[in-house]
This record gives sequence, C-alpha cells and structure tokens, in this order.
Amino acid sequence: MQRACHPWATACVLSGRPNVGALMSLCEENFTRLSRLVPDLVARPPGVYGSCCSEGVDLYLEVEEQARFTTLLRLTYLFPIQGAVLADPDARLRVYHDARQVEVIDLRQTVLPLRAEYRAPALAEKWQANVFIGKWLTYCLRQGRVFADAPVTPPTFASGARVTLCP
Repeated sequence: MQRACHPWATACVLSGRPNVGALMSLCEENFTRLSRLVPDLVARPPGVYGSCCSEGVDLYLEVEEQARFTTLLRLTYLFPIQGAVLADPDARLRVYHDARQVEVIDLRQTVLPLRAEYRAPALAEKWQANVFIGKWLTYCLRQGRVFADAPVTPPTFASGARVTLCP
C-alpha cells in the first residue's frame, strides 16, 4: 500500500517537555486554531463538511455529536489508494466549548514517528498527539482552508479515481 504524503509533516517536530500545564495550554491553542478553521462549530449540526484548496487534498470534518458544552468530531484527508479510501491522518477530537480546549480522542496516521494508532492516556503520547494536531491545524490555516456551511456527501473512489469537492 502506498503511503500518503503530507507536505507539512516534514516541518512537524514533536518536541517539548510534557507536563499537565503545558498539555492544557496546547489544548487551548488547538481550540483557537480549530475555531479559526471552523468558526461556527458550536452551531453545526451533525454531518460531514468539506474544505478544498488548490494546493492539496480535500479535507473533511465530520461532526459526530453535538452537546451543550462539547462537540465530538473527526478530521481527515481521504486518499485514493488502489481503488480504496485511505483516511490519513484521521483524528477524532472532543471540543470543550466552555473550557476552550480540544482533546485528542483517537489519532491514526502514518507520517510521523508516533504510534500509528493513538492510545490514551499516557502524558507523553497525549503531548505528541496534540503537537501533531496543532501543526496540522496550523498548516490547514496557512492554506486558507475553511469549512463549507452546508454538509457534503463524502467522496467515493472507484477504480482509483479521485472525487473532489472543487472542480
């Protein structure tokens, strides 16, 4: 199976000395980044939303669950690999609107030297996963990404053909 290429991954350095205070600050920074990417997240009904840009693969946000103070979502790229779909990276995040933080619930990726599958709750692994999410969100913002207001139908791939949100 081919490996998906993410141009931002080469600049993503997993560094820093993790402690609970630094992790909480990082979760707050990721909330700020995600809020810029999806400014009306608290008001979005469950569904799949897309973001396209001329410089890369379409990005998908699935709002899985909305509650009064939290949102559970999935953020991923979808790649066509040998007639199938590869979601990479594929992150499930819980957004705490009242605390203004983002928590990584699950992270699957093949690019960086973290575990391919995120396992909670070890502090060092939570730190690395949140640094990864922060770098990814920053990259998306630099690309000028923003999510459409209306839900979209996620693409399906047949015979390796890529279906995109944008022409």
